[in-house]
Amino acid sequence: MPALVLLGAQWGDEGKGKATDLLGGSVDYVVRYQGGNNAGHTVVVGDQKYALHLLPSGILTPECTPVIGNGVVVDPSVLFSELNGLNERGVDTSKLLISGNAHIITPYNVTVDKVTERFLGKRKIGTTGRGIGPTYADKINRVGIRVQDLYDESILTQKVEAALDGKNQLLTKVFNRRAIEAEQIVAELLTYADRLKPYVADTVLVLNKALDDNKVVLFEGGQGTLLDIDHGTYPFVTSSNPTAGGACTGSGVGPTKISRVIGILKAYTTRVGAGPFPTELFDADGDALRRIGGERGVTTGRDRRCGWFDAVIARYATRVNGLTDFFLTKLDVLTGWEEIPVCVAYEIDGKRVEELPYSQSDFHHAKPIYETLPGWSEDITKAKSFSDLPKNAQAYVKALEEMSGAPISAIGVGPGRTETIEVNSFI
Repeated sequence: MPALVLLGAQWGDEGKGKATDLLGGSVDYVVRYQGGNNAGHTVVVGDQKYALHLLPSGILTPECTPVIGNGVVVDPSVLFSELNGLNERGVDTSKLLISGNAHIITPYNVTVDKVTERFLGKRKIGTTGRGIGPTYADKINRVGIRVQDLYDESILTQKVEAALDGKNQLLTKVFNRRAIEAEQIVAELLTYADRLKPYVADTVLVLNKALDDNKVVLFEGGQGTLLDIDHGTYPFVTSSNPTAGGACTGSGVGPTKISRVIGILKAYTTRVGAGPFPTELFDADGDALRRIGGERGVTTGRDRRCGWFDAVIARYATRVNGLTDFFLTKLDVLTGWEEIPVCVAYEIDGKRVEELPYSQSDFHHAKPIYETLPGWSEDITKAKSFSDLPKNAQAYVKALEEMSGAPISAIGVGPGRTETIEVNSFI
């Protein structure tokens, strides 16, 4: 039962799309198990660049069946826009499967997300405003709309009316907005039903049967470990569980079937949105990382905050996910620095702390303690094996591996699909 989980080991944007696509030719199914179109993956195939938001990265691999699991929230308009864009570029999307239990992002979820974030002012979370949080809130409050509800108009109408009972009170009395008509929402959602139907499946059954038949299934997280609703830098987090445990609940595959958990790490650190970030740089080095690394959010278009590698976070990701391997991305971005600082611990209230503090207040006040490693100037984008890397680049990778607590089994040395060094096979 070769089931692998692939997830971000920092704050997201680590390059999961490249890693998933690299493995896509070796796997039979690629499964998104949480999040929605607040995620973004950039995948480069030859001279073509693809920006994916909701679809699993495996959709670019013809041999692979891409699956949107029950833990994902789906905006149908975004889904069809993304499918249309791929179809226009000659990508076959007919194998896509969508769980009938996945929840639908409705127009009123998007409205609530935007007005709530605006209302928070300086206390805003930094959400993408795409309705993700309110949709998960509806799911927990048991007033959510699922994909399967589109095929029973009576149930759909009842659920929309129930959801809007409270939301319209909020919109009209707190935010001074117009009430939303249930009939209009139902009519819009029903326009998606026929086109969605060929993709809808009992994905729990499909995936478990596939594993029983010794198919290779790859579970793809949408965001990073530090954005997990339970284990991230709360409240500056997403509304679901991108950590390894989320792969089980978001797909209906039990934990005993997971054979490997791979964490994706950038060779430095980035994050989008508000929240603490101990190694964040506000100088020329930060600007250089942003420029050379092309650090702009795929989904949001926002510049990413950039900083040096944080080994404390990497160790934390190893622990909460049970990581068996790391995939280190964007090593090439660091080419040209004479010295490269790495955060090995924090100083909090004058004390050295080597593990991520559980207290939000402590983490907000954490100051990075750096060790400096020698850099390299040689172009590494043509490297095909670990031994092809400059000695200082090899030493940097080995140091990060030792600090992080799991072997680095693959290294990204450029943005292209083939610009990856495979140290240890994942399958």
